[in-house]
Amino acid sequence: MTNAQPGSPDKDPATADQAARMALDNTERAEPTSGRKPPEPAERPSLGRVFLENLWAANTFTVTLLSLVLAMIVGGVLMIVSDPEVLEAYSYFTARPTDALDASWTLVSGAYANLFKGAVLDPDAVGLTAALSPISETLTYTAPLVFTGLSVALAFRGGLFNIGAQGQATMGVITAGLAGFLLPLPPGLHLLVAVLAGALGGAAWGFIPGILKARTGAHEVINTIMLNYVAVYFLTWLIVQNGIQNPNRTDAISRPVDASAQLPPLFGDNLRAHGGIILAVLVTWAVAWLLNRSTLGFEMRAVGSNPAASRTAGISVTRTYVLIMVFAGALAGLGGSQMVLGTTASALTPLVVAQIGFDGILVALLGRVKPWGVLLAALLFGALQAGGNRMQSYSGVSLELVTVLQALIVIFIAAPALVKAIFQLRAARAARPQTSLAKGW
Repeated sequence: MTNAQPGSPDKDPATADQAARMALDNTERAEPTSGRKPPEPAERPSLGRVFLENLWAANTFTVTLLSLVLAMIVGGVLMIVSDPEVLEAYSYFTARPTDALDASWTLVSGAYANLFKGAVLDPDAVGLTAALSPISETLTYTAPLVFTGLSVALAFRGGLFNIGAQGQATMGVITAGLAGFLLPLPPGLHLLVAVLAGALGGAAWGFIPGILKARTGAHEVINTIMLNYVAVYFLTWLIVQNGIQNPNRTDAISRPVDASAQLPPLFGDNLRAHGGIILAVLVTWAVAWLLNRSTLGFEMRAVGSNPAASRTAGISVTRTYVLIMVFAGALAGLGGSQMVLGTTASALTPLVVAQIGFDGILVALLGRVKPWGVLLAALLFGALQAGGNRMQSYSGVSLELVTVLQALIVIFIAAPALVKAIFQLRAARAARPQTSLAKGW
């Protein structure tokens, strides 16, 4: 028996056959691989394909789109059940089902066709003015909604629920209107001062719930709701005071805003679209930059995500809460200024602000509390409002149905699990962070 080799105390020496096999294996492993084909690199997907995959995998865009489809379907059903002539056709459905189906299709398709013609483009329009009229009306309704939607969205990202956009817009319309007919300034400067006055009026009204939240912990929802009523009643009282009320009128209406303080028209004097929509796009870009690129925006988002951790990290939660509400109020005030400096109205009345503050909440939710999403959501709501007027006139569908459509859209978007269950959507990728509304979804 052969002794073990030094350095291998546990093993016996290899036999000749084993050594030959080992040598053969080593030779095969050492053969050059030049004759083999190198593995082909995986084909890199295009940028558009990656974008679409990420868009649909996250389910955010999908749910929003399908929410619109569901809202239109439910809206069509509501049109059918509220129309006596169509319901009469359903009374003999078993005998002649085509009558009921044809009547339903004629009603619903005609209503939505008029909605499109009143909001985007009327193919039958004669002349440039008539062709641009639908989009002009849409932009007119869109401009103030962008500002109030951004106001609510900005507060959401900071962890606050700004229900007071209506009151802040009311204070904005008051200060902008007063600056528009009380200050004798040259054109250009007068418009700038009036717009800034509207922003300052809203900012001051947003400062009140902000400082109360920061100093005393008072809930911003309660404070802003109460301030909405204060602002409305203050407007009602103000416009009947001497020096404010129109001397040629006996009803509650103020003096008209000077022409030098009016926003310039976009498509000429015959159409209502004005420069406010351009200002809305610029402000949307500014808010997006503030939230995503600036240190202050990071602090706002951090406080909205976790105030306690932000405080531990050295961020002043008190200061951030106040700034959030001031900025939110300024944005809502800009929205209010559009209502009196634009073409919607040229004087202060008790109903001059309409419901743009409350509609801003819906716009913010539909836009997923993201600035550019808010802009698109405001455009959609503006289109629904503009097209709803024509739908009511030409199709006989109640204008309130447009409000129902808006509410249905928000309901379906607020219940993504319902939409996913109806359309059997797959769950979003687990890698996508699941954040709360305050963090921007």
